Amino acid sequence: MPARALMFQGTGSDVGKSLIVAGLARALVARGLKVAPFKPQNMSNNAAVTADIGEIGRAQALQARAARIAASVHMNPVLLKPQSDVGAQIVVQGRVYGRANAADFQRLKPELMPFVLESFAKLRGDADIVLVEGAGSASEINLRANDIANMGFARAAGVPVVLIGDIERGGVIASLIGTKAVIDAEDAALIRGFLVNKFRGDPALFADGMARVAEATGWEPLGLIPFFAEARNLPAEDGLALNEADIAKPNASIRIAVPILPHIANFDDLDPLDAEPSVDVVRVRPGMPIPGDIDLIVLPGSKSTVGDLEALREAGFDTDIAAHLRRGGMVLGMCGGYQMLGKVLHDPHGVEGPPGTTQGLGLLDVETSFLPEKRLANVAGRSVDGASYTGFEIHKGVTDGPDRARPFGHLADGTLEGAQSADGRVIGTYLHGLFVDDAQRAAWLKRFGGKTEIAYDAAIEETLDRLAAHLETHVDIDRLFTMPR
Repeated sequence: MPARALMFQGTGSDVGKSLIVAGLARALVARGLKVAPFKPQNMSNNAAVTADIGEIGRAQALQARAARIAASVHMNPVLLKPQSDVGAQIVVQGRVYGRANAADFQRLKPELMPFVLESFAKLRGDADIVLVEGAGSASEINLRANDIANMGFARAAGVPVVLIGDIERGGVIASLIGTKAVIDAEDAALIRGFLVNKFRGDPALFADGMARVAEATGWEPLGLIPFFAEARNLPAEDGLALNEADIAKPNASIRIAVPILPHIANFDDLDPLDAEPSVDVVRVRPGMPIPGDIDLIVLPGSKSTVGDLEALREAGFDTDIAAHLRRGGMVLGMCGGYQMLGKVLHDPHGVEGPPGTTQGLGLLDVETSFLPEKRLANVAGRSVDGASYTGFEIHKGVTDGPDRARPFGHLADGTLEGAQSADGRVIGTYLHGLFVDDAQRAAWLKRFGGKTEIAYDAAIEETLDRLAAHLETHVDIDRLFTMPR
């Protein structure tokens, strides 16, 4: 018999679908079940490299961790990675499939559905329960034709649905009942129940609201979930997280500035630094200057290195970086940020746009050539100061030049990784996940007179356990998986 499957769709984006799937996965694993997460279609520039060497959305990698299984390309068979003037890169079952603008992608969906169903079948054949996450809003009826992310998938795979509403946004009653009103009747029949997420206050005050939604829709009320503040400790996937107000740390002894550019990717690389009590990560947006009292500037990854380099210059960040270095500061470039630090970026194949050559910041004596083939690898090694690291590479560039003779570190097989300037104050690396390793993070903080105060990986595990306990308390999990199919 195939595994039980249940799909969680939302009344909108960022209602907590990813978090709820992760928490349920950990809760069900604790009950002795084998759980697999699945998201048919995702859109994110925060990606992870899987055990079977492909890329998936960061949220599915976290959900796999919550389920205590290795991440697989089949957990997110279609991943859209927005680019600049070339639309979005389409990744299918972990590998680049092509690129398309929004209109072209809508026409391409029927071609992608077989991949989605194949991946779902693979997961279902090796699990007790598959937890499926939808994308965006279930009520986007303008996108319903050829849909592979929400009701289109649910109908094709015969998977029942639970709808999630976000009370924090306001209007959750209208959004839940409105979804029932606008979607196709056969789609609505797949929805068995609903959850209301991010509640603050006395639950008794919303009892009538839960009853009213149930009465109007015929769906079972399965839980009123209080706001889970510790969600901020888990890696974020959605760019909406970057728009939230920074948490002020007036007593921090180390300040790190991160220019926020239009196509920033893998911004969860910053999460371990954010988690350190002594570190203030300052997100600097265009129109703001990089503060003069910063210890380190980090240029993060980018899905459009050339486009973001242009945006960096337009914002005047190049001038701020030069002033920071004159004051004796340090700069770290990660992946796309590393490429920006070099002298020249060559794009003979038109990987990022029209073929051509772009001048880099010239802070490292290296040049980058973009190639059609993407490098995907899970790696481990040590930086030249002896600190260990683990992480992954995911990029379409090869970087070389004199400063590569001063590497940032060595991979486990002895390969030189990254580059440093002669004075050691400008460093570039292709590694993502660098700061997750406590020893590596401690080595960086030591440069600025600080020390690590957390065990990051252990903190993630503890947060997932508390999230599972939170959902066990506030969601009728037994009923979730005993409702009629």
